[in-house]
Amino acid sequence: MVFSSHIFLFYFLPLSLFGYYCLPRRAKNVFMTVVSYIFYGWSNPLFTLLMFISTLVDYCCGLIIGLAPADSHRQRKLGLTTAIVSNLSLLGFFKYSGFAMESYNQLFTLLGMDGFDPVPVLRFLLPLGISFYTFQSMSYSIDVYRRDAVCIRNFIDFACFVSMFPQLVAGPIIRFQEVADQLANRVHSFEKFARGVAFFSLGMAKKVLLANACGKVADTAFAAGALHWLDSWFGIVAYSFQIYFDFSGYSDMAIGLGLMFGFVFAKNFDSPYRSASITEFWQRWHISLSTWLREYLYIPLGGNRKGPIRTAVNLAVVMLLGGLWHGASWNFVVWGAMHGILLGSERMFGKKPFYAMLPRSLRIAVTFILVLIAWVFFRATTFAGALDYLGSMFGLVAVPDTALLLDGLLYTPYSLLSMALAAVIVWRAPQTWDWTRQMGPAKVVVVIGVFVSTVAVLSMQSYNPFIYFNF
Repeated sequence: MVFSSHIFLFYFLPLSLFGYYCLPRRAKNVFMTVVSYIFYGWSNPLFTLLMFISTLVDYCCGLIIGLAPADSHRQRKLGLTTAIVSNLSLLGFFKYSGFAMESYNQLFTLLGMDGFDPVPVLRFLLPLGISFYTFQSMSYSIDVYRRDAVCIRNFIDFACFVSMFPQLVAGPIIRFQEVADQLANRVHSFEKFARGVAFFSLGMAKKVLLANACGKVADTAFAAGALHWLDSWFGIVAYSFQIYFDFSGYSDMAIGLGLMFGFVFAKNFDSPYRSASITEFWQRWHISLSTWLREYLYIPLGGNRKGPIRTAVNLAVVMLLGGLWHGASWNFVVWGAMHGILLGSERMFGKKPFYAMLPRSLRIAVTFILVLIAWVFFRATTFAGALDYLGSMFGLVAVPDTALLLDGLLYTPYSLLSMALAAVIVWRAPQTWDWTRQMGPAKVVVVIGVFVSTVAVLSMQSYNPFIYFNF
């Protein structure tokens, strides 16, 4: 079930809100957990079993760690190790086992080893959101071990934290300490609910009106084969808008839904394409993942405490693993490596890019171009396809005359209008987070108009993918 669907908008959400607000405070978390499991198991009920196993393991490990005597280091380490190994095993089995076997077979083929019998590659259906809820659940055990959080004894409250449907399948990744107090005692108010409705409506508009329109342009460009350089740049810019409005729109909807149920989640996007360096980009893009990688991977590796060279290496390792987190493909590894190299080089020179001498507007432009080049590997389905597309972008491939026919599909009035509106919002419009702080009558009218327009367009669209559901 996706947020931008009629089943969710007109059945699931109204019934969930009605039931939630009819119940006494002590029953709200139970109800929230039940509806979250229904939401998650809508497409495949077996997915809920995996989430329950992950939840149960981390809950028990949290108790083992948190209730251990102060001097019982062995018990604490046992609980932490069990939590980490079980979560990574679950994630690795369903997400990376097939990729590992394919890579193993390709390596022997590449080496030309005669007589090698390829290992059969098993395909498993990837459970929705497994990358998000395993990271979220695992961080709880780590925080309890570090004594950054107190272990929770109420299993229902912990299950509610892990399964909370607003941010379950595509984030933002919520750390337990951010919502621990809210699980026990949160405030429900008309102002918070109204802001939540505004957040949700604007986020859905980003997704339906902008991400879907830009996505069609990107799909056309990447499926076309040889392209003229202008068409290929137009296509990758369209994809950059698609993935931003798709993911930031989902995050806005998640934050809005959280507010409707009394929860306050942290900001996940901060106008990332206005960044003047790659370092700044990762301070603005998918903030919850960046924070998770910093707290649970970069700092344990040594962070920036062991000199500039080690710092650059740590950043490269973190981004390589961050790329692999997004998907079981060498394309994602290359994407992560590119960002890791750029981050490491900037850190070597005091967090400054090699184009630091340029005015800020030009630094923003150069940063965006670097991000676009990296997005090619993120979007392309194969490594060879990514190289071909890059060749088109820089005029390095032969383009047949028939490629001119593609212009009729790429540059339609609707796609041009959508791209122009997306650009204005990306670089000039206020953020949803700031715009919704104070909701007056004029803004309410705008939100109602946006919601009605979005639902009208949604009823006519058949193209409605969520990119981050794949991760």
